[in-house]
Amino acid sequence: MADDLIFYTNPMSRGQIVRWMLEEVGAPYDPRILDYGTTMKDAAYLAVNPMGKVPAIVHDGRAVTECAAICAYLADAFPEAGLAPPAAARADYYRWLFFTAGPVEQAITAKHFGIEPDADQQRMAGFGSLDAALDALEGAVAGKAFVAGDRFSAADVYVGSQIDWGLQFGTIPPRPAFEAYVAPLRECAAYKRAKDIDNALIAEMQAANPV
Repeated sequence: MADDLIFYTNPMSRGQIVRWMLEEVGAPYDPRILDYGTTMKDAAYLAVNPMGKVPAIVHDGRAVTECAAICAYLADAFPEAGLAPPAAARADYYRWLFFTAGPVEQAITAKHFGIEPDADQQRMAGFGSLDAALDALEGAVAGKAFVAGDRFSAADVYVGSQIDWGLQFGTIPPRPAFEAYVAPLRECAAYKRAKDIDNALIAEMQAANPV
């Protein structure tokens, strides 16, 4: 039942990543659209995520936050979807899923805020530098259809979403390896369904609140 899996999101957020993952899983879910200034900060939602941020899910009464964690959780919670790789491919699966969620996103955020660590600071910062993080990510996807093993997994949803988003908004440079990796992911039926849903919601919001 959809009530067993609740999805808290805003279409103009990282919730798009989880929407794609949910569409890949194929299980019914109950979407709850939250507003940044109001419902996202209500006590009811803060009980789900004290950070007051989306996305989050509640599955069978248990809350999960953070996009990478949600993707990994859903892959395990719904094994019939085949989104968690076999044991032999789990090393790359966990490595690149959490590398992209950690050092890559940190590096991109730091750059966006105008922070460029010097040589000494790079030794302390987990991401080192943006170039170092992107070089490592490029090595993970170059010449590959999938980031872990020989089949599509939850790691491709997360890593693919981050690269896709970065290429669209200019926070990740259009290196050939990134473009080649993301292009077929954009053709996934679940990716297209998720984008159609969120784009329709965005259009509704914009129509209701014209600038």
